[in-house]
Amino acid sequence: MDLNTVAEVISPAGPGQWRPGDAWLGGGTALFAEPRPHLSRLLDLTAAGWPALTLSDESLEIAATCTIAELAASGHEIATKCCQAFLASFKIWNVATVGGNLCAALPAGPMIALGAALDGTCLLLGPGTRREVPVADFVTGDGVTVLADGELLRSITVPVAALTARFALRQGSLHPYGRSGVLLIGRVTETGGLVLTVTAATKRPYVLRFRGMPDAEVVQIALSERIPHEAYMSDIHGLPAWRRHMTRLYAEEIRRELAA
Repeated sequence: MDLNTVAEVISPAGPGQWRPGDAWLGGGTALFAEPRPHLSRLLDLTAAGWPALTLSDESLEIAATCTIAELAASGHEIATKCCQAFLASFKIWNVATVGGNLCAALPAGPMIALGAALDGTCLLLGPGTRREVPVADFVTGDGVTVLADGELLRSITVPVAALTARFALRQGSLHPYGRSGVLLIGRVTETGGLVLTVTAATKRPYVLRFRGMPDAEVVQIALSERIPHEAYMSDIHGLPAWRRHMTRLYAEEIRRELAA
């Protein structure tokens, strides 16, 4: 879709250049998906030259401008699985960015699921400011994030220990090639506990932590107590009752797989 109110593109761009009426431009797949008559300028981040992936002994830094194709080719199984959860063609994979998927804050965003499940941290840059926010807290609702005016998402950093941990993933949709209505990831911690992340079914990510490997009853009680009924999405991709049922079903499948 043409953004016919945009009169200028600034490239490369940085936090100090933002003004009302601006939008950060990554891949643009979400930005150009709907009318945005309030925009007058685009601030191009792709020309900033950020390395897509930076691996150290302790962590993997994923630039906000890293494309889905680049992340999928990283060789990390859990990252590839989350990339495959996209409702997108290979053309989109080569343009859409990890940061764009997080900032769009759609419940079905698989990069939100990946970052939250791996205890990822977002680095946010603003005019003269710098702060870090856990991915699980970055998205606060359907299409809503903690980004302030003028802030941009620079990168997501995940610990290598979480990236290489044993995991199980379940995705559910009402249609064979439909948008995710439910997306759960379970991860075994270094101490033998379980981290269970619920996304797509809910308006924001929910991360449930268990010190040891829980039994079925403990997981189901935790889901009931920690995720309120009103947190479940209701749209053409699934009603709340179905999403809640599938969340509980997939949670038990994941628990059994990882406890084996």
